[in-house]
Amino acid sequence: MANQDIFEILKQLLSLPSETECLEFKEAKNNFDFNALGKYFSALSNEANLQNKQCAWLVFGINNKHQIVGTQFRPNRKDLDSLKQEVAEKVNNRLTFINIHEIQTSDGRVIMFEIPPALRGVPTSFGGWHFGRDGESTGPLNLNEIDRIRNQVAQLDWSAGICERARIDHLDPLAIARAREEYGKKYPNIRKDLEGWDDITFLNKAKITIEDRITNSAILLLGKEESLHFVQPVVAQITWILKDKDNIELDYEHFSLPLLLSTEKALQKIRNLKYRYLPDNTLFPTEITQYEPWVIREALHNCIAHQDYSLQQKINLVEFPEHLIFENGGNFLPQSIEAVINLDAPQRFYRNNFLCNAMVSLNMIDIIGSGIKKMFQYQRNRYFPLPEYEFSENQAVRVTIYGKIIDKNYTQVLINQADLSLNYVISLDKVQKGKLVSDEEAKELRKKKLIEGRKPNYFVSAHVAAATDEKAVYIRNKAFDDDHYKKLIIAFIQKYNAATRKDIDDLLFSKLSDVLDENQKRIKIGNLLTSLKKAGSIYNQASSKKPCWVLC
Repeated sequence: MANQDIFEILKQLLSLPSETECLEFKEAKNNFDFNALGKYFSALSNEANLQNKQCAWLVFGINNKHQIVGTQFRPNRKDLDSLKQEVAEKVNNRLTFINIHEIQTSDGRVIMFEIPPALRGVPTSFGGWHFGRDGESTGPLNLNEIDRIRNQVAQLDWSAGICERARIDHLDPLAIARAREEYGKKYPNIRKDLEGWDDITFLNKAKITIEDRITNSAILLLGKEESLHFVQPVVAQITWILKDKDNIELDYEHFSLPLLLSTEKALQKIRNLKYRYLPDNTLFPTEITQYEPWVIREALHNCIAHQDYSLQQKINLVEFPEHLIFENGGNFLPQSIEAVINLDAPQRFYRNNFLCNAMVSLNMIDIIGSGIKKMFQYQRNRYFPLPEYEFSENQAVRVTIYGKIIDKNYTQVLINQADLSLNYVISLDKVQKGKLVSDEEAKELRKKKLIEGRKPNYFVSAHVAAATDEKAVYIRNKAFDDDHYKKLIIAFIQKYNAATRKDIDDLLFSKLSDVLDENQKRIKIGNLLTSLKKAGSIYNQASSKKPCWVLC
C-alpha cells in the first residue's frame, strides 16, 4: 500500500465521530502491554468478520480526541516487525497483521496495525480466549457471536466445490472400484442396479460428483496422486509416525491421494499387538488385540471428514507402544464430548457436509451422530480407558486411543457394574487419568462410592479393590470340574510330547482350589492321571530313565 494511500486512510479514520467495533485509537506514547494488544487483535479481527469488513484498525499515537500525539512504541523497525511472529504464536491459525504501517506526520509518529477478519467459521482467539467489541469497549466475545462465526462453515462448503478442469479420468480406477464395492455393502438392495451403472452415473448416485462434474470431495477420496493440484493449496496427506515410549521417532510414511485407499495403507502400518489381562480375576488371561479395528478406522475417517482444509494441514496418525494419536486441523464443532454423547443425534451442521455425505455413501462413516459414542462403548466393553479428545489453541483436534489398562480398579468397576451409565464411566475415566472433574461429577461419583480423596486429588475408591479381593478369594477357592484339569494335562503333553509328574504338579498346583492342602492337591492330581490312564488317553513310560506320561 503506497504512503499516499495509508495517509488517506488515516485521514478518513480520524474524521469518524467516534471509535467503532472495527477501529481503536491508543496513545501508546512509550509502551503498550503485549497481552492488551493481543486482546485488541482478537476483538477487532472477530468484529471485522461479523461486519464483513476487509480489515480492522488498531492505531497507536492518537489520543481520545482523535488528535495525533505521536508514539515511541518499538521505535526500531525490526522490533516492530517482530510483532507479527509474536502475535502469530498466541493466536489460533497463526493469524497475524496484514501489515504494520509506520508513518511520520508533522505531529508525530503513527503506527497503524491492519488486522485481518477472522477466518470463515473460526473465531479468532488470543491465548485461547475469544474477544469482541461492543461499540468502543472490548471484552469477551459473546456466545451468540461465536456461533454466528462458527455457523459460517455451514454456508460455504468447500468440499462441494467443483474442480472445473478435472475429468473422470483424473480419478483412480482402483479407488472407483473400491468405492463401488463399499457402496454395494452400504446399500445391498441396489447391487443389481449398481452393476449396470457406468462410473459417472455411479458417482452421481453416490453423491460424490454433481451433475457429472468432479468435486473437491471426489478428488480427495478417489483422485489419482497426480491430481492433487486440482485442490491445492489444500494438503491431502495422512502421515503415519512410529514413536517409542520416550517420544523418539523410529519410522514414518506419508500417504496421499486417493484417501479412500490411503486410509487402509496407513492403518496397515499399525502394529496391533496382542494384549493379555485378567478381566475378572479368572485363572486364565483374556487375549485381545490392543485396538478394536472399527475404532481405529472410525477415528481416522473422522479426521478426513472433519478436517478444516483451509488450514492446509496434514492428518497425523502417531503410534506409540501403548496408545495411538489421531490429529486433524480445525476446531471441534460440537464443542464438547459430553454434548455428543448426550445428544446422540446428528450435529446441526458439518464443516464438510458434502464430503461427509459422500463418505457415508462409501461406508466410511456414519452421519447419524453415533460414531463417537460407539467408539466410547467399544473401549468401555473392552475395559480399556475411553478415547481422549483434546482441542488445542491452534485449531487442531487430537484423539488418543489407549491400547492398555491404566488403573485396575477402574477396570473392576466396569466389570462389576456393567449397568453403569456412560456418563459415569466418562467421569470415572477422568479420575483414573488424573484429569480435573467438576464438582457435580465428583458429587455423583461419591454418591455411588466410586471415588475417594479430596479435590482435586481423587482416585478410584478402595472399596472396589476390596470387592476385587473378595472375588479373587472366591475364585481361588472355587473348584473347576475334573474335565477342565484333564484337558490342561492333555494339552500340555500334546505341546511337549511328554510330561513328568513334576511337570504336571507345576501345571496344576496353583490352579487347584485353595481349600485343598498340599497333600490333598497331590492326591487330586494322582487321581486325575489315573482316570486319564484308565480312559486310554495317556500311559506312563515307566521303563525310561525318567518316567513320564505320554499320549496313547
